[in-house]
Amino acid sequence: MRKRKLFIRIGLILLALIAICMIIVLGINLFVKKSVQNNIVPVEDAVKLGNVDAIIILGAGVWDKDTPSPMLNDRLLRGVELYKQGASPKILMSGDHGKVDYDEVNVMKTFAINAGIDSKDIFMDHAGFSTYESIYRAKEIFGVHKVIIVTQGYHLYRALYIAKQLGIEAYGVASDQQEYGGQSKRELREILARNKDFINAILKPKPTYGGEAISINGNGNVTNDK
Repeated sequence: MRKRKLFIRIGLILLALIAICMIIVLGINLFVKKSVQNNIVPVEDAVKLGNVDAIIILGAGVWDKDTPSPMLNDRLLRGVELYKQGASPKILMSGDHGKVDYDEVNVMKTFAINAGIDSKDIFMDHAGFSTYESIYRAKEIFGVHKVIIVTQGYHLYRALYIAKQLGIEAYGVASDQQEYGGQSKRELREILARNKDFINAILKPKPTYGGEAISINGNGNVTNDK
């Protein structure tokens, strides 16, 4: 009887701890979203902001080494649209180029050049291995102070929150133009990712790679590696 009561007590304690953890996780998720939701704007408002250092397009998957995934393709289309409407004179492509045979940023830059954008206006951050690292390096390496971030809507909250905590004036434009496979799982993972970057924004860890400063006001071709 005593063992049974002990097991019940332990079970209740575990359930209480799980409930507390869920409340914390969901609370942080809600806080992150609420704190930056007003900084998500439509294209027409983004174009009117003025004095924007760069349009940051966050990387996503590349297929067959040279084809943007649907999510990345839509981000690029939106970023090109903003550039052509005069939202900013510079674009910063930030993504994963950690391996010789996997290169998001050159695929992204090629897309923009094919869309009619001058190569010198396109910068590449080859070490944007995560959302946090992309935003951190945008400020510390490229020296941005005011930016427009382009990614899918569900992802914008986290990117904008990181930017805010790092002292960047950031606005987000959603790039959603279709339904994406596996979005429900992606939304659930994003809740945990927001919690992770909530902590990162407090601790402010250094990114995987540092590097010399590259002025976003200069020539984007200095970031070319091909």
